[in-house]
Amino acid sequence: MQLYHHPYSMDSQKVRLALEEKGIDYTSYHVNPLTGKNMDVLFFRMNQSAKLPVFQNGSHIIFQAIDIIQYIEKLSVSLNGEDNPINTKVTEWVERIDLWSPKIFTLAHVPEKYRLFVSKFVRRVVIARMVQAPDLASVYHLKLREAYDTDEKLKNPENLKQSEEKLCHLLDDAEIQLGITKYLAGEDYTMADSMFIPVLARIVLLDLKEEYITCRPNVSAYYNMVKRRPSFKKVIGKYFQGWRKYKTLLRTWCFLHIRDLFRRY
Repeated sequence: MQLYHHPYSMDSQKVRLALEEKGIDYTSYHVNPLTGKNMDVLFFRMNQSAKLPVFQNGSHIIFQAIDIIQYIEKLSVSLNGEDNPINTKVTEWVERIDLWSPKIFTLAHVPEKYRLFVSKFVRRVVIARMVQAPDLASVYHLKLREAYDTDEKLKNPENLKQSEEKLCHLLDDAEIQLGITKYLAGEDYTMADSMFIPVLARIVLLDLKEEYITCRPNVSAYYNMVKRRPSFKKVIGKYFQGWRKYKTLLRTWCFLHIRDLFRRY
């Protein structure tokens, strides 16, 4: 089994948490979206959405995080010889969390000069790949159009407002649920938690913990608890906990500047 992912990708974090919690071995391949690695021709031929993660088990390839996690759950049941159908409450939480897209929320809270630099760099990468692979030029053009559309959406404050409202509704409901149960869908860790934890980690990474987490005591206590799990430390803490987030971000920032300086797209 192979997983193409990156620590910056929230969906990648969801899938990796599920894999680690289930103890499933897999081969890991880092594909950094900020440096345009997801636009490399070989990867793009396999996955023309260029989105992460991508999970491959033999000839079976899955692209959506929610589909990968559900596949992992079924695979784990099969490997362990169990016969436990997925809990309805777990499925409801998984689907609800999946409905909230972090893209506009994340980009809107990144300093503009950094966001514009990365956006410009990635667009140049896409143009370079169009030249490198003419047969994929039309598909690469769609990704280029998508990048410009995202920039336009960020200019409209209503888009951020809608994203924030959806997030707040999700957190409010989680606050109520976590006042009743230890984990999101009951007393045991489930794939609903694998979906939810990266949402909280993204909020913390953007330095918005006080505004969205601390003000919700049950969610705050839950996050402090799950941070101690080995899966969290390996998937998220290793890259973004404490001083590590500066190391992770600085490494990519330096790489981008060097590539841009030498026009290596």
